[in-house]
Amino acid sequence: MSRRHFTFNCRGTMLAGTLDTAPSKTGLLIVSGGNEVRSGPWSGHAQLAERIANSGFPVMRFDRRGVGDSEGENTGFLESAPDIAAALRAFRAHVPTLKSVVAYGNCDAASTLMRAHGEGCDALVLANPWTFESEEPATEEPAVVEPVRQMTPQLLRSHYLRRLADPRALWRLMTGKVALDQLASSLKEAAQPAAKPTSLAEEMAAGLAVFTGPTTILIAERDRTAQAFLSHWDKADGRLRRCPEASHSFVEPQARIWLQGQILAALRSVA
Repeated sequence: MSRRHFTFNCRGTMLAGTLDTAPSKTGLLIVSGGNEVRSGPWSGHAQLAERIANSGFPVMRFDRRGVGDSEGENTGFLESAPDIAAALRAFRAHVPTLKSVVAYGNCDAASTLMRAHGEGCDALVLANPWTFESEEPATEEPAVVEPVRQMTPQLLRSHYLRRLADPRALWRLMTGKVALDQLASSLKEAAQPAAKPTSLAEEMAAGLAVFTGPTTILIAERDRTAQAFLSHWDKADGRLRRCPEASHSFVEPQARIWLQGQILAALRSVA
């Protein structure tokens, strides 16, 4: 495996890419979420790319327009489909033996791949797709749990079911360390009917319905973004894969191993 850096064109703007070489004719395109640079949170994408390449599959990562080492204006994930298409063309140009490409995206990168019908890829691995319309995706994992007042009724119900299974949370309640007025207000909100899917969630579902290749949807069970996605999605979908105790970026050691295994399975399915 060797690593090299290069630039490529996207609508007259030069973008930065990194390629980890490997002999397989099936490759992995990593699409960064939020405003993350191509190395990923805590260099997670760079490390993942090295491990996947050492398993025999070439990997390309890139910075979209206006992010990291790439030129241009950052217009957000909703306008990033051309960046993915340009990266895919560059990947094929730098690895002319490629026959198939699997795209992996976390958070709003997954959302973009869904809205863009897979953007010319042969298979998709979508992690914790972003469905919020009123907030910007976080660049890194939040350091604290999101305030429950920001959660939808579905998320509140999921939150309190987890808390009921936590002996420490029950002890706090029994010893008077929980504000009962706030708890009552949150429980009232949790009892409300489920919110209707956002227009973004509907666009994502419609876009993915057009894609005919294999798709895997990864859920980090400790992640608010993932839980919000599930509130708009068919929980019986056979493409869903859940990672217990994983946070948004799969930074836990067991979650990293699990993520790598899911991506390798997708690569091998189209190799």
